[in-house]
Amino acid sequence: MSFGLVSVPIKLYSATTNHDIRFHQVHSADGGRIKYKRTCSIDGEEVEYADIVKGYETEDGELITLTEEDLDTLPQASGHEIDVIEFVPADQIDPLLFDKSYYLEPEAKAAKPYALLREALVQTDRMAVVRVALRQRESIALLRVRDKAIVLQTMLWPDEVREPEFDILETEVELRPQELQMAASLVESLGADFDAQQFHDEYRDAVEALIERKRTTGDTRPAPVVEKPSDEGDSMTDLLTALQRSVEAARAASGKEEPEPAAAPAKKAPAKRAPKKADADADEAAKPRKRKPA
Repeated sequence: MSFGLVSVPIKLYSATTNHDIRFHQVHSADGGRIKYKRTCSIDGEEVEYADIVKGYETEDGELITLTEEDLDTLPQASGHEIDVIEFVPADQIDPLLFDKSYYLEPEAKAAKPYALLREALVQTDRMAVVRVALRQRESIALLRVRDKAIVLQTMLWPDEVREPEFDILETEVELRPQELQMAASLVESLGADFDAQQFHDEYRDAVEALIERKRTTGDTRPAPVVEKPSDEGDSMTDLLTALQRSVEAARAASGKEEPEPAAAPAKKAPAKRAPKKADADADEAAKPRKRKPA
C-alpha cells in the first residue's frame, strides 16, 4: 500500500464470512445426492469441462466464442500494490457502490506508517480512492477506517449501479404539515444509536433448532455411501461407443448403406450333441494305434 512516497507492506484478509446453513439436494427415497451434468443443448451429449469455451451471443444472433488462448491476450493487472489515487470526503461516497471488504494487516516494521495513514483518514474524515488488482483483474476501491484497522472496500463500477426509473416517483404528492409533523414524531420516538450486536439471524437460529430437534429425536438416517464405478467398465463402454461411431462414419464415407442395429446378445449355446457313428469311426481311425509286443 503506497501513498505519496510512503510504502506500507500489508497482508489482505477477507473481512466478512457467510454463516448461512448449506443444504444438499438429495433424493427423498434413498438420500442420494442429486448431480448435475453439463450437456449440450443441441445433441444432448455430456460435455467435458475441457471442451467448454466461453460464448457471447450478439443482438443479431451471432455467436462469438473465446478460448483460454484468446483470454490470455487481454491486459491483466499483475501488480501487488494498492496505489492511492486521491483522498475524498467520506460523505461523497454512495454506499450503494460498496462491494466486498478486506482487512489490511501491516507487517511489524510498517506499524508506524500504517497508524499514520489511519489517523490521517480519521482526522480529515476522508477516504482514499485506490487501484488494486484482485484475481488478476484491476478494480477501484476505497481505504476507510474501522476501529483500529484500515479496510479495503472494493467498489462497483458506476455503470453497474441501476437507476430507479419509476414513473410514480415523478408524481406530485401533497403533504400536509400535520402529516409531516406526525411522521417526524414517529421517527423521533423510535430513535436510537445503532448497535449491530443486538441483531441476529432469527431464521438461521430456527433452522439450527429444527435440525437439532430432528437429530435428538432420532429422525435421521445414515448418509448413503455411493460406490464409484470402475474405470475399466467406463473405458470399455467409451471404447465400444467410439468404435461403433467410427464404423458408421467409415461406411457413410464409402457410400455403403447404414449398418443395421446391433443384434441382441446371443442366447446360451446348446449342449454339444453326440457325434454321429460315421464321425466317431473316422475319429477312431485317425487315432494312432499301439503296436503289440513281439
